[in-house]
Amino acid sequence: MNEPHDEEIDALLRRQFEGPVADNGFSDRVVRQLPPRRRRAAWPLRLGGLAGAMACWLSLTNVPMLQMGWRDSLAGQLSVPAIGTWLAMAVLALLALGWSLAESGKR
Repeated sequence: MNEPHDEEIDALLRRQFEGPVADNGFSDRVVRQLPPRRRRAAWPLRLGGLAGAMACWLSLTNVPMLQMGWRDSLAGQLSVPAIGTWLAMAVLALLALGWSLAESGKR
């Protein structure tokens, strides 16, 4: 449906809707016979997150800029690599937050 006509179509359907269609209890019987909804297993998501974190850690262990940033950060020195590391961590955290909020809105 196109948005400009949504309200008109809704009004038309509401005017002509006379209530539920009589089905002699068929819908209720079908709904009662449906199997209960299964819970999703959480382990694939956790395993995927752990594997992704390990892959990121392994790929970033030899990056000199990151090594200098961690070293300076732990020593309490304010340097360009340390600031870059902090900014990268902040941006990635905000991206993860935005993604999780976008995904939670779809449900």
